[in-house]
Amino acid sequence: MHQEPVRHEAVETLEGWYVWHDFRRIDWVRWKEAPVATRTAATAALISFHRENLEHRARRQGSYAAFAVAGSEADLLFLHLRPTIQELNDLKFQLAKTPFADYTFPVYSYISVVELSAYLAKPGVDPMADPYVVSRLQPALPDMQYVCFYPMSKRRQGSDNWYMLPMEERRRLMKSHGQIGRQYAGKVVQMISGSVGLDDWEWGVTLFADDPLHFKKLVYEMRFDEASARYADFGPFYVGVRQSEHDLRRLLACT
Repeated sequence: MHQEPVRHEAVETLEGWYVWHDFRRIDWVRWKEAPVATRTAATAALISFHRENLEHRARRQGSYAAFAVAGSEADLLFLHLRPTIQELNDLKFQLAKTPFADYTFPVYSYISVVELSAYLAKPGVDPMADPYVVSRLQPALPDMQYVCFYPMSKRRQGSDNWYMLPMEERRRLMKSHGQIGRQYAGKVVQMISGSVGLDDWEWGVTLFADDPLHFKKLVYEMRFDEASARYADFGPFYVGVRQSEHDLRRLLACT
């Protein structure tokens, strides 16, 4: 007797602003060899780009922050949120046309969209009429000093196949997973962005804190949770320090 294949129910999601993590390395040799006037003009172009993006954030037309990346994987992270992918594309080309971009090259890039599970929405209520849901889907990036970003996917191997679990089992596991995160309320702010069909991994996780040790403790504790221990695969981790206009000028100064 022919048996129909099992197809488990997909979780409905709410989507908000699109997200671009733009990691760049500076060609320090060329930068230091460039004439002072050239470096001054390039720095001014970067600061103009920085200010313009902060103005978009102030007008609630998107969100933005710049970070100096720890370690050797990158030097800078420009984190952009915009209502459309087209606007992210515009930002990419806007930066590429500046003289500052001539001294940088991208080392990692990640496209995703802010995502929430639909069960957070109130029944019979337009989610976009709920201020709490809107604030989660169109987040103002917190003014915290440190950022941690990593991509992740749910495992699809043998008996550890997340997508073959019944809905109720997935819901149970994610509830337990979320309880760990809530223990860090006030210490860590989390932004989850979905990237299925948009990038190589399935989700991007961006964490913000004023103490980077909170990243270590939170991620370590979650490793013991079944949703992570059995069903999660993680990509590279990037940690950065928030940059003000003054910080960017100081970072680029050669004297």
